[in-house]
Amino acid sequence: MATPQFVLDLRAKIGHDLLWMMGVTGMVRRDDGRILLGRRSDTGEWAMVYGINEPGEQPADTVVREVKEETGVDVVVTDLVAVTSSPKVLTYANGDRAQYMDHSFLCALKPGGNAEPFVGDDESLAVGWFDLDDLPSPLAASTVERLALFRRYLANKAAGDAHALFVADGEQH
Repeated sequence: MATPQFVLDLRAKIGHDLLWMMGVTGMVRRDDGRILLGRRSDTGEWAMVYGINEPGEQPADTVVREVKEETGVDVVVTDLVAVTSSPKVLTYANGDRAQYMDHSFLCALKPGGNAEPFVGDDESLAVGWFDLDDLPSPLAASTVERLALFRRYLANKAAGDAHALFVADGEQH
């Protein structure tokens, strides 16, 4: 996996200690409702595109960049779906520990941009469009969790409530 340089620089100073990171997830949807997934090279699991914010980078810009780098697809962000923090501490194979706050965004294809996915970097083994009711397996646990947020958000939006989802006082809003 491509680790951002700023993380490598921090790791040189703090070693494997817990690092709090800002991340993004993008659900890219075509007009026919199919979503873009990539098969991760580190786990072999299928997942929505996600990545780490560079210092000073806007989260929406991060998701657009990550989708382009990993899949070659050009997108625009249409909705902030959720802002969530995971209580789970991830420990990577090299011993690095991290915890994430995620900004989940709904994305559409950029008019006039590339809509045909291809493996754009070494983070993916394959990429493609999938029907929400017929997703490939295995799905990454984080994608399963975030898909539930996206589905809830889309149902709320269809009912006229398009506010971003969040947790306050232990309750999801």
